[in-house]
Amino acid sequence: MLFPTYLSFLCLTSWILTTVATNASQDGKVREFFGRHDGTSGHTNNWAVLVCASRYWFNYRHMANALGMYRTVKRLGIPDSNIILMLADDVACNTRNKFPGSVYANSGRNLDLYGDNIEVDYRGYEVTVENFIRVLTGRMDASVPRSKRLLTDDRSNIFVYMTGHGGNEFLKFQDNEEISAFDIADAFEQMWQKKRYNEIFFMIDTCQANTMYSQFYSPNILATGSSEIGENSYSYENDNDIGVAVIDSYTHYILQFMEGINKTSQTTMHDLFASYDPSKIHSHPGVRADLFHRTLDKALITDFFGGVSQAEIFPPEDAYPGMQSPSVKPGDTMIDSRIPSTNGSQLSSPTTQGRMFTTLEMDSSWPISLRKWGSMTLVGMLVAWVSLKS
Repeated sequence: MLFPTYLSFLCLTSWILTTVATNASQDGKVREFFGRHDGTSGHTNNWAVLVCASRYWFNYRHMANALGMYRTVKRLGIPDSNIILMLADDVACNTRNKFPGSVYANSGRNLDLYGDNIEVDYRGYEVTVENFIRVLTGRMDASVPRSKRLLTDDRSNIFVYMTGHGGNEFLKFQDNEEISAFDIADAFEQMWQKKRYNEIFFMIDTCQANTMYSQFYSPNILATGSSEIGENSYSYENDNDIGVAVIDSYTHYILQFMEGINKTSQTTMHDLFASYDPSKIHSHPGVRADLFHRTLDKALITDFFGGVSQAEIFPPEDAYPGMQSPSVKPGDTMIDSRIPSTNGSQLSSPTTQGRMFTTLEMDSSWPISLRKWGSMTLVGMLVAWVSLKS
């Protein structure tokens, strides 16, 4: 009776060791995939929440601010499905607009920001503090369509941009209600607890903007604002034909800087913040990075403004007979030009709509060895037990 008991103990031990080794191997692969490159955020998808909290014709510039950011994130690869745009939308078709159906951000009117390819998710009186908080926290009614939801997860990088009239730790929503710095801070904490983001980049253009991120306390948040406490945020220029200011100074210089950025740019957040010039902006922009887990010179602008996704492609070993795989080290990432694209052409660039990576990785040897010896021990003990029984 002692031998069967001993055999059962060995079988159980072997099974436990095999399970632990398998789980460790799988966990290692997951960690390596999402955190492959030192200094990167490890995100797999990008989202943007763009809020113009003003309404009425004389706040034309705030709508232009939000639409300028909307155009930038779309140009850098974030699709409309991953953008939540909250806009009063009462300017383009306003009877006082000399250029119906258009919104311009400069007096030369070189670029129509409104155009015919814009998707406004929350329009007019839908732009409320309640809806903004519900978008962030995901506390939506079942009837709300997916296009109005922020469908993020713990691997999502989110760019949150807000513009409008504000003051010390508050931002007005359409001259009807206010959102405080505490409200936004608590919403971000709910998002963190519910695993709704990996990193957040918060940007706000309003008077005394820097006070709006003073109450943040959740991890992995980088924040910047247009003006210090006691300072106003000024407009950049007027258009005499339109009759009002068309954009704010802070947002104007941000968008001007972003025009030099493309999807594969290696420009960092440090470079963006270093471009701030108080003498041109007429206020003192601020940056808060104490909650952010990376150094600013390691955080790419495209980590928040770009639509970058990671994909691994493992071609079968016999897919390309007669061709040898290049010699790589474990964990190396490379572009494999041998893999045909869907239209039959060869991949010649690391980016089409996202980034496609072919990663040739080698498993760690110890989990394989442990599983092998565990299986051999189990088989050997079973053979010995059968022999003794017979």
